[in-house]
Amino acid sequence: MSGTGTGFTRRQQRVRQALKRTANGRARLSVFRSSKHIYAQVIDDTEGKTMAAASSLDKDLQGALKKGSDVAAAEAVGKLLAERAAKAGVKDVVFDRGGYLYHGRVKALADAAREAGLNF
Repeated sequence: MSGTGTGFTRRQQRVRQALKRTANGRARLSVFRSSKHIYAQVIDDTEGKTMAAASSLDKDLQGALKKGSDVAAAEAVGKLLAERAAKAGVKDVVFDRGGYLYHGRVKALADAAREAGLNF
């Protein structure tokens, strides 16, 4: 079973390969969802650097959020990430949902980032 990985890992790799084909030099907005929190970062894959990051653990959001694992937290993280990306000079990104379905918290984060000014 060498090299096969879990279904999640294979799905994640498949999504990344598709993004690399269509990225055209754009940064990648990557999402990680745990059972208690949600994390997102804008990554420049050509240089291998994180340009902006936000999570439900950020000090800016800690008091405002009731839980770090609900749709409201995902929306707040998406908005904060878009603001930080704009400060870093990033406007156009490709959305990397990882191995997650585009649904629920992942969709809420993406929609909030779009409304706050990121293009994808």
